[in-house]
Amino acid sequence: MQKIKAAVCHEFNAPLVIEELELRAPDMNEVEVEIEAVAVCHSDISFQQGGFGGPLPAVYGHEAAGTVTAVGDAVQGIAVGDSVCVTLINACGHCTTCQSGKPTICETPRDNLAQSPLRTADGTPVAQAMAAGAFAEKVVVDHSQICVIPDDVGKDVASLISCGVITGVGAAVFAAELQVGQDVVVIGAGGVGLNAIQGARIAGARRIVAVDVLEDKLQVARDFGATDTVLAEGKPWAEVKKILGRGADAVLVTVGVAEVYDKAPRYLAWGGRVIMVGMPHGDKVSSYSPLIMADAGQGIVGSKMGNMVIKRDIPWIVDMYRQGRLKLDELISGRWTLDQINEAIEDTKSGAARRNVIMMK
Repeated sequence: MQKIKAAVCHEFNAPLVIEELELRAPDMNEVEVEIEAVAVCHSDISFQQGGFGGPLPAVYGHEAAGTVTAVGDAVQGIAVGDSVCVTLINACGHCTTCQSGKPTICETPRDNLAQSPLRTADGTPVAQAMAAGAFAEKVVVDHSQICVIPDDVGKDVASLISCGVITGVGAAVFAAELQVGQDVVVIGAGGVGLNAIQGARIAGARRIVAVDVLEDKLQVARDFGATDTVLAEGKPWAEVKKILGRGADAVLVTVGVAEVYDKAPRYLAWGGRVIMVGMPHGDKVSSYSPLIMADAGQGIVGSKMGNMVIKRDIPWIVDMYRQGRLKLDELISGRWTLDQINEAIEDTKSGAARRNVIMMK
């Protein structure tokens, strides 16, 4: 066991507490990483608010990057000193979905409390939320959650790739299966939404319409590739259909608000699909008219982490960034210390931030 500092949640809707925890060594298939940067994702906030449930005490944080400091005896392709992205994609590699090339929806359950490498000083288990627990100086995670990246990619930028970037870009490229010349609506111009816009641009969309409640965020959306913007007031779907001449082939909902999902089908063209990216709290529901959607040949598709295969697709993302074809530095709104994590969370809640990054060193 070694001692590390971490931001611990002891009570939902309460500030995180910085305290010293004990971290066990990696087992055969695990990797120990010294975290250098971890971004604040809205999923972390939903967990802190109790919207996704889960045991307490817990350490959140899942959008991280750092340097490998130890590896288990069975780990291959990852070595001490490697720069890496740390993700929440814990994949067994042998279930039906993993063998079908869909590791983001691995069917093998993981108990994030019983299997957690974290303990308090008195031996009480601390949940490793989302199998990552990266609001901490170090993590021990399964090798499947790690992707090696070039040393010259900044860890602040690399942390964004671990969730927000792959989730947004992948939702457009893989989950929506966009075809060249199709029209796209992205609802929400936050961190994930901006990456969905970039993904739609990369996929060759004809028009990319960003919809948000804040004018400032719509201007940023244009910088990331939106061809048109619509303020989310009144009946924005009517304005979108005027711009496109019809509805959208794909509507990517990147905000975790159930009421937005209620209205998302109204933006669709015949044969279009809603891509579910943002995740509302577990007690929230949405409603649709199955008759209207079935008659129009429309559909609703779930997208978890952009349907990415991280060891295949993160190197692609990194290369696009290094070529200047993908904006990443511009996604960072602010840099904070671990001691400032509660302030960073509150700033994220305001809705104005693209991504706040906690810098560990």
